[in-house]
Amino acid sequence: MRNALRVIIFALIVAIFLFLTKNYWEGKLLGVLSVLISCSVVFIAFVISLENRKPAQTIAWLAVLGSFPLVGFLFYLLFGRNYWQQRRFKKKAEFDEETFLKFQVQTKWNITQLPIAEHQRPLLHLAYHIGKSPVSLASKTKVLTNGQETFSTIFDELKKAKHHIHLEYYIVRHDEVGQQLKKILMEKAKQGVHIRFLYDAVGSWKLSKSYIQELRDAGVEMIPFSPVRLPFLNNKINFRNHRKIIVIDGTTGFVGGLNIGDEYLGKNKYFGFWRDTHLWIHGEAVRTLQLIFLQDWYYMTEEKLFTPEYLSPELVHYEGQGGIQLIAGGPDQKWEVIKQLYFAMITSAQRSIWIASPYFVPDEDILTALKVAALSGIDVRILAPKRPDKKIVFYASRSYFPELLEAGVKIYEYGKGFLHSKVMIVDGELASIGTANMDMRSFHLNFEVNAFLYHTDSTNKLVADFMEDLSDANEIDYEAFQRRPLSIRIAESISRLLSPLL
Repeated sequence: MRNALRVIIFALIVAIFLFLTKNYWEGKLLGVLSVLISCSVVFIAFVISLENRKPAQTIAWLAVLGSFPLVGFLFYLLFGRNYWQQRRFKKKAEFDEETFLKFQVQTKWNITQLPIAEHQRPLLHLAYHIGKSPVSLASKTKVLTNGQETFSTIFDELKKAKHHIHLEYYIVRHDEVGQQLKKILMEKAKQGVHIRFLYDAVGSWKLSKSYIQELRDAGVEMIPFSPVRLPFLNNKINFRNHRKIIVIDGTTGFVGGLNIGDEYLGKNKYFGFWRDTHLWIHGEAVRTLQLIFLQDWYYMTEEKLFTPEYLSPELVHYEGQGGIQLIAGGPDQKWEVIKQLYFAMITSAQRSIWIASPYFVPDEDILTALKVAALSGIDVRILAPKRPDKKIVFYASRSYFPELLEAGVKIYEYGKGFLHSKVMIVDGELASIGTANMDMRSFHLNFEVNAFLYHTDSTNKLVADFMEDLSDANEIDYEAFQRRPLSIRIAESISRLLSPLL
């Protein structure tokens, strides 16, 4: 929501400027300006209509442009240009698909060995078809619950690095956790380990220059992802790298919900306890995580590192571990990969669908699938935070609760602290864990990466953790929720109106 706030501030500055200089804007100049703005709005409305967006998005944009031409024009410059988005990411999409097809190798284990039900098999094929990632049956995974376990495991593994360390994060802070990371990376760089660090330029905008420079001076290649030089007039600010990836020597990897910061250890006074989930991966599947990092690194640096030393390390093959697929999603892809896989998981369910998400703003497809599942007698549960992180998203999220509750979905508010886990579990057998939220930003705008698990011990751990989380949550009662104040309903409705524009 920080992007929207910046646009609003910019619009207010323009409005104040025009008001203070109104005597200069009379006569023909004002008329010419009015005509230019009107023509721009009509042209944008015409372009939006021709883009064949979803009706809800088209109507929302036309409503904003018609009601607030100047503000709508600025919003379109930042958030609405599909053509420019497709053109910007076309080369990345083509290159990524080419490298996936060239360097990915299907596991030597036949996926028919995976004890997966027949009705679940289409999900495997869909994930491979649109995500270009094979299923690995020779990898080991472990669920890391919360910050203490996650960071201690990450730091221990980083200290074992011999050849290279690759990191990719949305948020990096120079607080206590960030300093610990910096110290380890600097020490490993002195030992001759090649370290590449990709951080999002917007997500990590508060990261100090001295922190970056210290790492660079120590030999760490520190690169910002998609820096924005004109934030008010450049919609690059809206397409962010939300991935959290670590690859160590091509054999050990991490992915999940935790960025680098003290709040993930519960040190933020407002949030208190921070409930999150990460995944440790060892073996064959790390190759896919490595490819995703190398593709993003090439996108920013044009440095090709698709060599055996990074993609063909000596691996330990595990048996009987179940299956795992690492899937990348982003605005460069045609098929909205993460969303389509979420949808396929939901529609494959026969017994249960359990979802934990800090930002629950589903589009119409996901919303309908969840309601239909609940109406069909499937146990659908949604775990959401009780305490807001981003208020507009929080209220938009709650605007969907009445219709879901009415359909029979059970919704729980996590009260122990802030819930940041991004997990979906279907029938207790299939699961997704990663960086993507159940919202439109993750579906359409952010670069994300998720691990999809099939009949693994990690899936059982996620089930156990979800049940424990429910013990720290309160189920929302439909009748009680309907009695919430009118002011809250208005806030929810206004916030929901913004969701198709994200």
